[in-house]
Amino acid sequence: VQLQAFGGGLVQAGGSLRLSCVASGRTFSSRVMGWFRQALGKERGFVAAISWSGGYQYYADSVKGRFTISRDTAKNTVYLQMNSLKPEDTAVYFCAAQSGGSYYIRDGYNYWGQGTQVTVSS
Repeated sequence: VQLQAFGGGLVQAGGSLRLSCVASGRTFSSRVMGWFRQALGKERGFVAAISWSGGYQYYADSVKGRFTISRDTAKNTVYLQMNSLKPEDTAVYFCAAQSGGSYYIRDGYNYWGQGTQVTVSS
């Protein structure tokens, strides 16, 4: 069972990136999927989550209106489109599959990808 996140990179402030998270080894079509991020020296925090159907999306206040989470169940892939990036968005981004609990609680996720670095220059 593996979640692999990719798509990170270096971008200037105001730019865009799209992260992808591909699941292999099993299907996560019935799970809430989330993105978290961890900046250097800080705790890993919630960014966005999407329901198993894709019909509900949840966002941290800091990214609302700028980030969009989506999923393609047929491809077992979750995306995070990030627009209007700011230097404070710089972090390692992780995708995860939830086992239960509130969507924004890190401990409720039991499968994690390896992370992809996003760096936003000013």
